[in-house]
Amino acid sequence: MIKHIFLDMDGTLLNSQGTVSTKNITVIQKSGLPTTLVSARAPIEMEPAIKQLGLTAPQIAFNGGMIFQPQSNGSIRALETHALDSQISFQLISWLSEHYPDVCLSYYTKNSWLTTKIDIGIKIEMKLTGLKPSLTSKSALQHQAQAGIFKVMLIVLDKNILLKIQAELTNLGLAGIVVQQSGSMYLEITSQEATKSRGLSYIVNSENLLREETAAFGDGHNDLPMLTSVGTPIVMGNALDVIKTAGKFVTKTNDEDGVAYGIETYIKQTPVKLDNIEEQADSLQ
Repeated sequence: MIKHIFLDMDGTLLNSQGTVSTKNITVIQKSGLPTTLVSARAPIEMEPAIKQLGLTAPQIAFNGGMIFQPQSNGSIRALETHALDSQISFQLISWLSEHYPDVCLSYYTKNSWLTTKIDIGIKIEMKLTGLKPSLTSKSALQHQAQAGIFKVMLIVLDKNILLKIQAELTNLGLAGIVVQQSGSMYLEITSQEATKSRGLSYIVNSENLLREETAAFGDGHNDLPMLTSVGTPIVMGNALDVIKTAGKFVTKTNDEDGVAYGIETYIKQTPVKLDNIEEQADSLQ
C-alpha cells in the first residue's frame, strides 16, 4: 500500500505551459497521500505549486540540495541543506564571469534568485516561473557565496556551446560539485551531496517508510536515482525510452494529466462505482 508520493515537477507534474492542471490538483488532493515535490528548482520556484496542491509534507529542492518544511505563513523551515562550498562558489563565479561573460547565469540561495543582468535566457526563465530575479554585482555574489549558494544555473541556447562549457567545467576538477544538463538548454551546478535519491531517503527514514510504501513520478535522467529508490516507479509518457525502462509503469504525458492518471490507475486503483456494477448487472438480465 502506497503511503507517500514523490513528484518531479518539470516535464512531470507541470504541463508544457509550466502549470499544474486542475485534474492533477484534484486527484492529488483526493488521494489523501502525503506528497513531496522533488525538483531542481529553488523553493521560491516551487511555492506556487505547493500552495495550489495544499502540500504540508517535507519538500525537496535543488535536486536534493535542500529538504524543507513549508510553513503556514508561507515561509520555509530547512530540515537539511547541502549548499555549494563557499570557496568553490567563489571560484565558479570568477571562472564563469571571466570565460563566459555573455552566457546567461543564475545563482540561487535559500530564498533568492540572483543574476547580474537581464538577458534573453533570464527572460525565458521569468516567463516560465512567473518570478523576477534580484539584480546584483559580481562582488556581491562573491559575498553571497559565504552565506550559501545552492545552485548555479546556465541557460545556453547553442547546444554545442553548452556541451563545451560542461566539458570545461568538468575538467576544472572542482571538488564536491556535480555539473549536469537538465533540459536542452540548461546546465546546473550543485553540490555532489545534492541528489534526489538522498533527499528521498531523508524523508523515507524520518517517516519510517518501507520501500514498497513509496511511489515516484519522473521523466528525466536526474530522476533515475529517485525512480530506482522507490517501490513503485512511474515514468511519464513524454520521457525518453531509456528512462521508461526504469518504470514499473508508464503513464500518460505531462500534457495529458499523466500524474493524475498514474495515481488513479496504478496507485489508488479507483474501484468501479457500485451503481455502475448494478447497471451492468441489470443490462445482462
